[in-house]
Amino acid sequence: MRISMLQHNSLPEQHQNQLSLIFSSLKLSQLLRAAGIRKSYGVSSFVVFQIIFQLVFQGRNLFRLLEGSRAESLPGKDVVYRFLNDSRYNWRRFYQLLSLKMVGRFEKLTSAQRIRVFIVDDSVMERERSKKVELLARVFDHVSGRFVRGYTLLTLGWSDGFSFAPLDFTLMSSAKAKNRLCEMREDLDKRSVGYKRRLEAMSPKPDTVVQMLERALKAGFSADYVLMDSWFTHAPLLQKLRDKELHVIGMVKELKQRYLFEGKSLSLRELYARVPKNPKAEILGSVRVHTPSGLALKVVFVQNRNNRREWLAILTTDLSLETTEVVRIYGMRWSIETFFKMAKSHLKLGTEFQGRSFDMMVSHTTIVFTRYLILEWERRENNDERSLGGLFYLFADEVMDLDLKTALRQLMTFVLNLLPNKPENNESLSQLQKWIAALPSYIKALFPQLGCES
Repeated sequence: MRISMLQHNSLPEQHQNQLSLIFSSLKLSQLLRAAGIRKSYGVSSFVVFQIIFQLVFQGRNLFRLLEGSRAESLPGKDVVYRFLNDSRYNWRRFYQLLSLKMVGRFEKLTSAQRIRVFIVDDSVMERERSKKVELLARVFDHVSGRFVRGYTLLTLGWSDGFSFAPLDFTLMSSAKAKNRLCEMREDLDKRSVGYKRRLEAMSPKPDTVVQMLERALKAGFSADYVLMDSWFTHAPLLQKLRDKELHVIGMVKELKQRYLFEGKSLSLRELYARVPKNPKAEILGSVRVHTPSGLALKVVFVQNRNNRREWLAILTTDLSLETTEVVRIYGMRWSIETFFKMAKSHLKLGTEFQGRSFDMMVSHTTIVFTRYLILEWERRENNDERSLGGLFYLFADEVMDLDLKTALRQLMTFVLNLLPNKPENNESLSQLQKWIAALPSYIKALFPQLGCES
């Protein structure tokens, strides 16, 4: 059954064979079974998974696929929708097993001295036309500065500076009942995975960040730093992460938080005014401070090249880090922006299926993450000569680190994003285009629309 269906798939045979080899080498069918994603009769879960996975590479949606000349050899729409809507399937377990395997392979290509980071960020998934979708909420989009209908995709990623691997996600609704436009269905088994993920969607975001990192550490992932933007760098969360022996590097905004410096409680701007500066340098200076709870921090101030009256502040809990290293390592956070851009623009995140079930959104988001992870794996396999064997590892140069100049240039885009009437973020587009260009040619051929966006 499986072989005949895949032979009738509309992908060219060369691409189909390559994807089959990838699925086989990663043992995806075994990972699905290990996560309880299985069917007791009819078409196997692995076949349904492959059909959904490949839709984006075929340039068609499920409706067009099932209306095609080979529809009789494919499972019906009801089979696909039951697969996506099953609240018993542990999609997080499946994806954790897969990402652990991928990151383990990346680790073998990288020296032990190289910096690894966890990256925490979120992105809004809009559903402006939806009304009766489970846990639909008004969520704040900090890019547009307004509330929209939809969800916040809170994501944890891992990077070694060359590869980025999304590790986990939580589709956040709102912790406030008044912001939720639709509640969850009432007939769910409270023991099911789906029920627990719905509860998680209504949890406070800082608590969810801690839980995601706890799961990653327990699963066997490791990193030297946790990178986050200014929406997460608040003292209570920083303290919780330090309690788990995790060091943080993050952007800081001018908000109400105070810092203790030389016996005085100062705002960020007041702190900046007291720091000895080198006006000719892009890194203006740094200072050691404490939070009111006693947590020691190092704050680094960076000059905005485009407007010398503007500055950025980055903090770290690692007081031993040089200021240049703080900026360079924080620049690695940009890889998650590239991921969000790729996932939304080309991998159909949030747009390929528009069901009302929360389970469908979780399962499809997992499949989109899997698409990206496999593309990243193929990119690394085809472009890093060390994947060809241990001999190359002994002689090849270390993968080039993100240099300080590039990191600074990327940091400046955060300031531009805060300005009114800001232009399209060309830096993000450029990073995405470079990532696409590094993909193997057989994958680029599957994306005829893949390229520069205007």
